[in-house]
Amino acid sequence: MDELAERVFMSPSTFRQHFREVTGMSPLQYQKQLRLQEARHLMLNHNLDAGRAAISVGYESASQFSREYSRLFGESPQRDIQRIKQNT
Repeated sequence: MDELAERVFMSPSTFRQHFREVTGMSPLQYQKQLRLQEARHLMLNHNLDAGRAAISVGYESASQFSREYSRLFGESPQRDIQRIKQNT
């Protein structure tokens, strides 16, 4: 984050403040959401299971991945993917 702030000639705290104003979330929340969306994409389009998708996007703990996934998408990775596949 410090490197990004430096590239746009802002202090890290100013960068985080502007980032939140533009995106509505902190840089960390934004990164987490991107990782979870990529994991969802991998499970849907490349038939990866939740554990492999989690590792592919940088999670070291499958349980942490599952908790954060459920928080974002409202259900476990398995149920979410199953529901999406049934509806298409």
